[in-house]
Amino acid sequence: MIVVDIELVQGTFALAAAFELTARAAALFGPSGAGKTTILDAIAGLRTPRRGTITIDGRVLFSSDARINLPAHQRHVGYVPQDVALFPHMHVRGNLLYGTHGATHQPDLDRVVSLLEIAPLVERHVTDLSGGERQRVALGRALMSGPSLLLLDEPLAAVDVPLRRRILPYLRRVRDELRIPIVYVSHDREEIADLADAVVRLEAGLVIGVDRIAS
Repeated sequence: MIVVDIELVQGTFALAAAFELTARAAALFGPSGAGKTTILDAIAGLRTPRRGTITIDGRVLFSSDARINLPAHQRHVGYVPQDVALFPHMHVRGNLLYGTHGATHQPDLDRVVSLLEIAPLVERHVTDLSGGERQRVALGRALMSGPSLLLLDEPLAAVDVPLRRRILPYLRRVRDELRIPIVYVSHDREEIADLADAVVRLEAGLVIGVDRIAS
């Protein structure tokens, strides 16, 4: 179970978000500026709430009352931001193995490569990859950190519709075969219907509803 109950202020923007999730994959949905990415950043340890609690399966990542604020590298959370930020000076293999730094549980590289069908890419430079290939490599790097939760910030926003349809099956494989829960940001209702079991609806920094999606 993922429990988020936080307040966070960033400039003129104020976020007050509270929700609980047991879904295999949950989407954060709402207009631009609603606070979706801010929530991912807070879960990942990249932004510090003013107050509140964040837990994953009972493990406390943040608690203002208990004065707990685990650093990002201790949270066991894999994060793929909108800008996948692969290291351009490394081959794909180097990018994948970089994800193992600090991992307490390191997945098998061959399994991750096979799952994402990136074996032909492993010895290539990331500058030679297409947009869809970069997305899969970034996902692989996050998986190699052995995460207990995977955060994806609009993972398919930068690719066209045909490519989006080809990448979605890889996300379903992560959800179903690796059984890693996913929380992701999306503006695409079809994408949400295809991948998510639950939707957290946000508006102006507030959670306005949490909806279950029938499988």
